[in-house]
Amino acid sequence: MPAVSKGDGMRGLAVFISDIRNCKSKEAEIKRINKELANIRSKFKGDKALDGYSKKKYVCKLLFIFLLGHDIDFGHMEAVNLLSSNKYTEKQIGYLFISVLVNSNSELIRLINNAIKNDLSSRNPTFMCLALHCIANVGSREMAEAFASEIPRILVAGDTMDSVKQSAALCLLRLYKTSPDLVLMGEWTSRVVHLLNDQHMGVVTAAISLITCLSQKNPDEFKTCVSLAVSRLSRIVSSASTDLQDYTYYFVPAPWLSCKLLRLLQCYPPPEDGAVKGRLVECLETILNKAQEPPKSKKVQHSNAKNAILFEAISLIIHYDSEPNLLVRACNQLGQFLQHRETNLRYLALESMCTLASSEFSHEAVKTHIETVINALKTERDVSVRQRAADLLYAMCDRSNAKQIVAEMLSYLETADYSIREEMVLKVAILAEKYAVDYSWYVDTILNLIRIAGDYVSEEVWYRVIQIVINRDDVQGYAAKTVFEALQAPACHENMVKVGGYILGEFGNLIAGDPRSSPLVQFNLLHSKFHLCSVPTRALLLSAYIKFINLFPETKATIQEVLRCDSQIRNSDVELQQRAVEYLKLSSIASTDVLATVLEEMPPFPERESSILAKLKKKKGPGAVSVTDLEDSKREGGELNGGSDRGPDSGAMAASNASTPSPSADLLGIRSAAPIGAAPTSAGSLLVDVFSEAGPAAPSAAVNDDGFLRDLEPTETSDSLLVEGSGDSDSAPPSEDPATLLSEADELLNKFVCKNNGVLFENQLLQIGIKSEYRQNLGRMYLFYGNKTSVQFASFTTTPQLNVQTKPVEPLVEGGAQIQQVLNIECLTDFSEAPLLNIKFRYGGALQNLSLKLPVTINKFFQPTEMTSHDFFQRWKQLSLPQQEAQKIFKANHSMDTEVLKAKLLGLGTALLDDVDPNPENYVCAGVIQTKGQQVGCLLRLEPNGQAQMYRLTLRCSKDSVSMRLCELLAQQF
Repeated sequence: MPAVSKGDGMRGLAVFISDIRNCKSKEAEIKRINKELANIRSKFKGDKALDGYSKKKYVCKLLFIFLLGHDIDFGHMEAVNLLSSNKYTEKQIGYLFISVLVNSNSELIRLINNAIKNDLSSRNPTFMCLALHCIANVGSREMAEAFASEIPRILVAGDTMDSVKQSAALCLLRLYKTSPDLVLMGEWTSRVVHLLNDQHMGVVTAAISLITCLSQKNPDEFKTCVSLAVSRLSRIVSSASTDLQDYTYYFVPAPWLSCKLLRLLQCYPPPEDGAVKGRLVECLETILNKAQEPPKSKKVQHSNAKNAILFEAISLIIHYDSEPNLLVRACNQLGQFLQHRETNLRYLALESMCTLASSEFSHEAVKTHIETVINALKTERDVSVRQRAADLLYAMCDRSNAKQIVAEMLSYLETADYSIREEMVLKVAILAEKYAVDYSWYVDTILNLIRIAGDYVSEEVWYRVIQIVINRDDVQGYAAKTVFEALQAPACHENMVKVGGYILGEFGNLIAGDPRSSPLVQFNLLHSKFHLCSVPTRALLLSAYIKFINLFPETKATIQEVLRCDSQIRNSDVELQQRAVEYLKLSSIASTDVLATVLEEMPPFPERESSILAKLKKKKGPGAVSVTDLEDSKREGGELNGGSDRGPDSGAMAASNASTPSPSADLLGIRSAAPIGAAPTSAGSLLVDVFSEAGPAAPSAAVNDDGFLRDLEPTETSDSLLVEGSGDSDSAPPSEDPATLLSEADELLNKFVCKNNGVLFENQLLQIGIKSEYRQNLGRMYLFYGNKTSVQFASFTTTPQLNVQTKPVEPLVEGGAQIQQVLNIECLTDFSEAPLLNIKFRYGGALQNLSLKLPVTINKFFQPTEMTSHDFFQRWKQLSLPQQEAQKIFKANHSMDTEVLKAKLLGLGTALLDDVDPNPENYVCAGVIQTKGQQVGCLLRLEPNGQAQMYRLTLRCSKDSVSMRLCELLAQQF
């Protein structure tokens, strides 16, 4: 065997590498390389035929020279010739050279493909693996065209060795990623899925990577993998470390495979089969239990593997969002990690809890860790961990803890890293507005924000506080007084001067009665800041001065003197010069009435798309936890299912239609009427812009205290909420060929009976998200249409079949993009059928047409009513007619957990009455359904029987059709 030993050594290559390493300069290295290239070229062109060893040696030298950064323009044919060798080492070097140096446009590609085909059909496992590795490394479209149909056959063949199956699965994955249109599984689908049952763990590990990728693009074709994945995961989780000895990593059985299985399951909704779902829940519980066990090794590799599985399991629990017990347990487990000594674990725990905070079942559990998170924000050394702590505080915030969280964020801002200050400012501004209990606290918070971090307060933030002040009469005087006091500080940020100039120019008269804030004092205070400000701020102050002349005629002479000075009317800046000249002339020649007309108080601003949330989303960047996604599913107050005015303080709204809203009722501006031409509100929230190119709205767009959609009432009248077609001329036309209603339409509708936010529908092409809110008989619904593919949707239309005002959506939806549609709804009388939404678009030339039910049910128009025990049963007796009562006895469909039941009853929209029923196990609720024509009083009694796992649900309403409909809806929820 001398040839083998000689081939293994390749002494000439070793000498050449040694010579290169011994070169003292770049020039010496180039000289040596050129000499070698000349020698190799002469050998290849010589008359004497080279043996396999020599070819291999010279090809290796060329490969080494290429890796040093030098161009190689010959030797390719010799490398291709090595592929036909029967010696492993020669064939290996040939494939290595081709993988590195041959591009897809090479003329040799046909010869290479023929050599690969020969090796694939040779049934020699070593040669087959080399060929598969080469295909995967090159991964060109030409390779996919040649072998995409051959590799699946090798993968599922019964006589294929395990090592070849592993290589075939990973090779097919590579080709699918580069040319998905050429890899058509078709008949191979079920056989590839069944590789999850393979005896060899390496084959399963390789196959699951392929199946996960295929499932993400074609979930329906591969949905049978769910039960097999659960079965395989169950076997791994329940096994001892000695059972899978070859695949046990530091006492953790098959950690990589476990993580991949859990990740695959995240591509699908919870299993419909009860047995499979039960087995999966057992697996997840076992993983959570193992996390509590003492470690079997002190090595970091053991804890890393164990925690990797745990975090994937928690991600799956969060993805399903349907198991309250698991969600709460996951939250508690993550809470333990918040104080772990390992920084990476603390980071991952904070990141996962951000997502948990958006779940209706685990939000309260997340809130219990608020002190730990606040402490992390203050004491963590790593800035990325502090940033995740800030994200979590933002996600867990609601009315009950808003003041504490905002105060802590403001405190942290004073010492926060410069890299996250702007994002922190935006979050404080959003939380202060969204959860403010009164406007004075909101104004104080924003002014404090400007004082602490003025350099990072963007225009969107101070624009917003001005809009709040202008749109709300009850806060204008307080705002003027507060900003006047803030401006008296020796060092005052320019953003504070902008806010002060605007507010005092509009409402300075409200504090002018106090000698300490007389008109002249206000003017002198503002003008003392003038010379320190930039040109845009000076321009704003000049506008405030002319407003002062209208508000306070006694200041006219003083202000005119300022405007008349050379530094103003001859200013080098054209904008300042023009303002000074025009304002001076206006104040000199205009009569008092004309001046009052020109300089009248600003009207309320119209509702516009939120640039604060848009700026925050842009600041987060790709890959981070989306703040606006968390915002979509945020609850307010103690409520867990969304709905902005169903907190504990809003019960009285059911009984009366008060003309003056409570201070916390309308901070989001949802009573402000948006003109028909106004831009839609952003996906993230109802926060709106202050300034826009269109300018402020006309006075007719003022806030309407008797309803929150005054200018958005439907233009037609009807006897019902539901009508054929749309009530607005701008709505999309009815579909010419209406789609067949989705088979799961009723199931999707039932998911939203007790909640207002979430994903309404999702398939491999389209995702439809929804966010809605209701007040009295009016509602506003935001629909978000997301293109999940990389291909553009053309001719995209949506047709809601109900009486609404809306605008047609954009006809083109780019790949990966999302568009929004806003529906404004009015309930005219009670109804039983949910309205339909028809969606049509073209994907890759094929028409896609689907129809589903919008989650608008009669309970959405509930107003909660608080009652004493005496009042409840007195009213219960009054509703004693047989047709007024609907009762149903049924078996529990979900967990009978007390907190979950309370959350669902609150999400229904009624008031949950405590200490009313003599039996403390029972639940009683009261509410009034508001329609345009009438009010329907409703009383509810839910009697659970834990031992029998049964419920008795009784409803009594002043209208019999409402009793029946509510009973049908609620029986599906418990």
